[in-house]
Amino acid sequence: MRIGELARRTGVSERSLRYYETQGLLPAARTPGGHRDYPEAAVDRVIRIQELFAAGLHSNRIAQLLPCMRDTDGGPSAVATPRLVEDLTAERDRIDRLIADLVRSRDTLDGVIEAARER
Repeated sequence: MRIGELARRTGVSERSLRYYETQGLLPAARTPGGHRDYPEAAVDRVIRIQELFAAGLHSNRIAQLLPCMRDTDGGPSAVATPRLVEDLTAERDRIDRLIADLVRSRDTLDGVIEAARER
């Protein structure tokens, strides 16, 4: 499929798809005319990349993790290693710390809101 169709099917801009390619996240074959040609599996790959970006991972980390993950469901691939578990656990711990910080911020705002209501 061409880049425009992949963009439409995933809701990701063509510019982002090109970026994913330059970062080694999304390989694309080329037609004889030089156009990018993606396999059907690219849809799942782009969705997986988006999920990992949304989780706060950077493209370098995503490039390290993708070979160890199945695109279709995010489960471990045949080449997954114990290092994948360590890396994903570290990322989850980082996200947990961010969540705790956000909860503290929300609690502070709640206190300010409550104090303002009492006036």
